[in-house]
Amino acid sequence: MTLLMDRIYLLAAEMFNYSYDKYADSVEFGKERFTKMMPKDARVTEEAELNRWSDDKLAEELDCSKDEAIALRDSYRSAVEIIDQDNLASLFRKGVTASIQYAIQQGLKNEDEINQLAEQICYRAADLSYLLTTEGKELRDISENLRS
Repeated sequence: MTLLMDRIYLLAAEMFNYSYDKYADSVEFGKERFTKMMPKDARVTEEAELNRWSDDKLAEELDCSKDEAIALRDSYRSAVEIIDQDNLASLFRKGVTASIQYAIQQGLKNEDEINQLAEQICYRAADLSYLLTTEGKELRDISENLRS
C-alpha cells in the first residue's frame, strides 16, 4: 500500500532531495526526522515566505546559520514551484526542468555527470509513478498533458 503524503511532506521531500517513495516509506515507519523535523523546517520556511521574514529571523527560527537558512529558503521556493503545479504532468515537467537546470549550473562536463543527470530524471519518473499511484491514475491518464 502506498502512503498518501500531504503537501507538507511532498515539500519536505523536494527540499531535502528525497524521492517521494523513500520519503513516504520513512514516514510510514515513523522516523522522526521525516515525520517531524523536515516537515517542521518546511512549515517554518513557508511561514517565513508568507510573512517576508529576513534571513536572520528565518535562521533564528530554524536554529541554523544564515547561510543554511538561505539555502533552505531557496530549496523551499524550488519545491513550491514543483509541488504546486495544477496537474501531475506539469509537476513532472517542472521537476525534470529543475534537475536539468541544476546539472547545467554545476557544469555538466562529462559522461559521468550526464549519467547522474539521467539518474535524477529517472528519480523524477519514479516520483511521478508514486503520485499516479496515490491518485489512482495511470500514465495514459496524463499522457496528453505530458505531450502538450
